[in-house]
Amino acid sequence: MLKEVLQEEFSEQITLGVTGASGSGYFLCLLQALVNNNCQVYLLLSDAAKIVLKTEVDEDWPDELVALNIFLAKRFNAKDKQIIALGSKDWFSPVASGSSAPKKMVICPCSCGTFASISQGLSNNLIERAADVILKERGLLIITPRETPFSTLHIRNMLTLSELGVTIMPLAPGFYHQPKSIEDLQEFMVARLLDHLKIDHQISKRWCE
Repeated sequence: MLKEVLQEEFSEQITLGVTGASGSGYFLCLLQALVNNNCQVYLLLSDAAKIVLKTEVDEDWPDELVALNIFLAKRFNAKDKQIIALGSKDWFSPVASGSSAPKKMVICPCSCGTFASISQGLSNNLIERAADVILKERGLLIITPRETPFSTLHIRNMLTLSELGVTIMPLAPGFYHQPKSIEDLQEFMVARLLDHLKIDHQISKRWCE
């Protein structure tokens, strides 16, 4: 009953995985956009992601889940239960089962190690398990690698995922919108992610606009 009430309150549910790849600004921008669009977000944050977050934007997020969820609600001006942070081994969470997981998931940024594990069907942590659930349930999985150059092994793993229907969207913003700041570049990619999630937005200028 509680799950049904929450589903009625929010426009839709999204699983957002965050790994240790560089690009914290992208996921911060995306999470805020999802909150602003009244989505309920299951947030899966790896330990490495927290280290990168501190390094890139100098933010210290609580390690304890109750404190983290309180912090996130305030940090992103979210409704109660709009952002639900989960532990890496929380196998009893909704995202770990095809009977209850959201049908859409984004991993942003996505490390090469994470998409390698997903391509091989491994489920060593909740991010990998949630992605595996999306694949087996024929949902929408978007991964956003941020690495350069890609090795042949990286490319093979991405090909495997692409053949399984995964959308691979490298964090490589365009410049036709004449960006003036790092935020403009981040918003460009978040706009493309929202397009693929079929969420209306007015975040970034489109081609020929």
